[in-house]
Amino acid sequence: MEVVQVLHMNGGVGDTSYANNSLVQKKVITMTKPVREEAITKLYSTSFPAKLVIADLGCSSGPNTLLVVSEFINIVSNICKKLGSQSPEFQVFLNDLPGNDFNTIFRSLPKTGCGGSHCFFSGLPGSFYGRLFPSKSVNIFHSSYSLQWLSQVPEGLESNKGNIYMASTSPPCVLKAYYQQFQTDFSLFLKCRSDELVAGGRMILTFLGRKSDDPSSKECCYIWELLAMALNEMASEGIIEEEKVDSFNIPQYTPSPSEIKCEVMKEGSFEIDRIEVTEVSWDAHSNEFEGGNVSQLQSKDGGYDVAQCMRAVAEPLLVSHFSEAIIDEAFNKYKRILADRMVKEKTEFVNVTISLVRSG
Repeated sequence: MEVVQVLHMNGGVGDTSYANNSLVQKKVITMTKPVREEAITKLYSTSFPAKLVIADLGCSSGPNTLLVVSEFINIVSNICKKLGSQSPEFQVFLNDLPGNDFNTIFRSLPKTGCGGSHCFFSGLPGSFYGRLFPSKSVNIFHSSYSLQWLSQVPEGLESNKGNIYMASTSPPCVLKAYYQQFQTDFSLFLKCRSDELVAGGRMILTFLGRKSDDPSSKECCYIWELLAMALNEMASEGIIEEEKVDSFNIPQYTPSPSEIKCEVMKEGSFEIDRIEVTEVSWDAHSNEFEGGNVSQLQSKDGGYDVAQCMRAVAEPLLVSHFSEAIIDEAFNKYKRILADRMVKEKTEFVNVTISLVRSG
């Protein structure tokens, strides 16, 4: 599986699109807003650039894509109003892999209020595990729920049979392979961004991560273990081949705060300004709406929302490996398994947010 070619969220605005199934990601963006406010305020108030270059890495598509960019523009504009100074020009780069639905993003620009005469937007397809910009050309990078994705499926996972990710039954060599791939990828990411940032430039990165030191802990792997259950059930029924399940592995690593800090310190180009850990429920609707605004189906069956959210994220990977024919059945089974477990257990995603400053 060539990750660069097949990894993207479901495009468009249909029922299974990322645009309509990314409320968890929106809640995480909302929760981490204070970290970004602090970073952009410090950045602008110490350098006052005439042109502010902002890059959102792993931007995806849908209503979340322009939330952070709009936030940055509004904060800087308000600072300028208070100082009685002219607002800078904003050059905004929206980056994701080539399969991303960039068309939907740009069709939405006129509706967001981001397309003013002093704002210039560009789409930038390509992997952030490599150079994307000229040297010392970017003021601030942002990325949310993207850097847990690896550049490739780690090598040496043949013994991970019955699993599609790290799991409680994965042998130690599998956990080691995933961690080493994360180290390689994140170190390269930091090196590339350090070359591209101006001195004093900043990055705010939010990972889907974990608090535990155990990379196979339920807090980060359980959501994939339950999908593996659905696929193994289909294999036992003869719908898909068992070998197909055994050879499918998710290219993701959910790091702990200490693992992130370790790589930052080893690479050496950045100072850590702030690091925070937050949690958000799998069922994004659990505390989001009041007064019956959620549909009956969503209210009664939390598994529906979570299965749809995961489908919007994982469907392209599954299609590339198993074919489109199995998708509806797989997620119907997954929905049932999720609903059963979510009634019985507390289920949360862990988020690790780090704010970095380019040294020198």
